[in-house]
Amino acid sequence: MGRKKGVPEFEETGPDDFDPANPYKDPVAMLEMREHIVREKWIDIEKAKILRDKVRWCYRIEGVNHLQKCRHLVRLYLDATRGIGWGKDGRHPSLHGPNL
Repeated sequence: MGRKKGVPEFEETGPDDFDPANPYKDPVAMLEMREHIVREKWIDIEKAKILRDKVRWCYRIEGVNHLQKCRHLVRLYLDATRGIGWGKDGRHPSLHGPNL
């Protein structure tokens, strides 16, 4: 017996049996949903880091013309950093709970 070689397989979507209205109904589905959300957050964070490195590289290469030449990368980076935090505002709106 040995480990299966290759890339581990992950579900692209959350579990089908997760109910956002009653998350504690199925604890296994709740944990799978939490793992899915965390995985997606890490993917978004890593994409933002890659874009940040591209912006740094562009600023260094372009010099005084960086405002015009790197504008598209800066916009992509700013769009990528919106809503990827770990706080309540970074979660999916269905998981925020009731507004009190």
